[in-house]
Amino acid sequence: MMGAPKATLGYESRTAAIAALRANGLSTAVIADRIGIEAKTVTALEASATRAKRPSQLPITVPSLGRSVLVPFQDYAALRPHAARRAVTVDQLIRDIVEIVARDDMVDAVLDDGAAS
Repeated sequence: MMGAPKATLGYESRTAAIAALRANGLSTAVIADRIGIEAKTVTALEASATRAKRPSQLPITVPSLGRSVLVPFQDYAALRPHAARRAVTVDQLIRDIVEIVARDDMVDAVLDDGAAS
């Protein structure tokens, strides 16, 4: 747990003082001496400030634009001539087929596996 910021050398906190002194090109040892802390504390405060500025490492949740599906190589290869005749990539052909089958409710007709009965 972090304590309250400690005003240092006219700055609102030790971290702010360290950043200002570092921006002036001072070494860790000189900064530590000026503030009256150990060099390892300077390093630790700089590391904490850097982590605080980084975006969260938690996964970003965004609205999904789709899902990935692994298509067996032999099926992908079998679709190449069909994609070529339509001047599209195999990936685009697969997306088009899935979109049309879903949109036009053709799953039962395409699979013809009796699941609709």
